[in-house]
Amino acid sequence: MESTEPNPEWDASEHSETIDAFESGLGELTYRVWGADWCGDCRSRLPDFFAALDAAGVEGEQIHVYEVDDEKVGELTEEYDVTLIPTIVVERAGEEIARFEEQEDRPAAEYVARELLESDALA
Repeated sequence: MESTEPNPEWDASEHSETIDAFESGLGELTYRVWGADWCGDCRSRLPDFFAALDAAGVEGEQIHVYEVDDEKVGELTEEYDVTLIPTIVVERAGEEIARFEEQEDRPAAEYVARELLESDALA
């Protein structure tokens, strides 16, 4: 999906707390992302999220991307109760520790980082 390409204009130096949160989970967290290029929210929100993952050095094997159709159906959508896109689920050892869904009012990377920090998931 094009919407999962990192935004080259995203400035990591302006988001050090977000990057720190993602770096703290290196090797321990799995990121699952549902979206589609036909979705305006995905096109506007996911490139910055993927830029943050990239800046933090999150490896490709820690990131799983699932493209959904126009009915928002795709791989693992039922299992993860995905009804909105984009949806981002962060897991540690198979347990969900953070979730971002399209209606959140903050940028996806910032929202997920805050959820990780507030849940003590990185402690």
